[in-house]
Amino acid sequence: MLRFVSAGRSDVGLVRANNEDSGFAGPYLCLVADGVGGAAAGEVASATAAYVATALSMAEPPGRVLELLERAVRFTHEQLRAGSRADPHRVGMGTTLTALYTDGTTVGLGHVGDSRCYLLRDGELRQLTRDHTYVQTLVDAGVLSPAEARRHPRKNIVTQALDDGERAAVPDLTVVDVRPGDRLALCSDGLSDLVEDGRIAVALRHPDPQLAAGRLVDAALRAGGSDNVTCLVADVVDAPRVVPDGRHLGAFADPFLVVDPAAVHATPAG
Repeated sequence: MLRFVSAGRSDVGLVRANNEDSGFAGPYLCLVADGVGGAAAGEVASATAAYVATALSMAEPPGRVLELLERAVRFTHEQLRAGSRADPHRVGMGTTLTALYTDGTTVGLGHVGDSRCYLLRDGELRQLTRDHTYVQTLVDAGVLSPAEARRHPRKNIVTQALDDGERAAVPDLTVVDVRPGDRLALCSDGLSDLVEDGRIAVALRHPDPQLAAGRLVDAALRAGGSDNVTCLVADVVDAPRVVPDGRHLGAFADPFLVVDPAAVHATPAG
């Protein structure tokens, strides 16, 4: 049975006053949610997205990994709209969400925004997600090179996020081809904007996932720590099933930030 041996770390960084990132590192679900910069109550949005995904994953039957991830995006959107209606100070809140979920057989990846998922296999690093950003559209069109995109003044403008707008985001949903021995990493852009892929690969080659995650966060802090930074490292193993508990990181560690925890359990499987 496939599952994750996961670890992670989240840091407020050296510039921001509060941490709007959320993370969850568990044996079957790992995620990073980054409250969208400049939006109100980003920490509420990211914590709500993390809670919705974790709560739904606890009761999801096998064989529905992509359905769960899509439902988590849809229900988070509904919760953010409800949260903004209840508190006008939250209007405009939003978050990214990049999540890995396995039912023991299949690993699914759901992605909205500019947090990232990487795969390290046999020492080689590959990015599994595509940034939903303005500069990525320019890279795709051949207007910018990846190196130029890293320095572009509008690199943090996202083209899609989970927010309280009228339309729900449409996530990228993918079944990930993994095998025992692979290492997966999730991070907010507070890491990927400051630490190049080559340095990410070097840190991820450390055998201990917690130390690997810590080294990456430290690298972002040494590079300026201009944003909140969150990194999760998950080793894919074939092992007996365990309790689906995990570590809550960043804003997700504060249960009072979630819009309406009780409402999540009322959602029927669809």
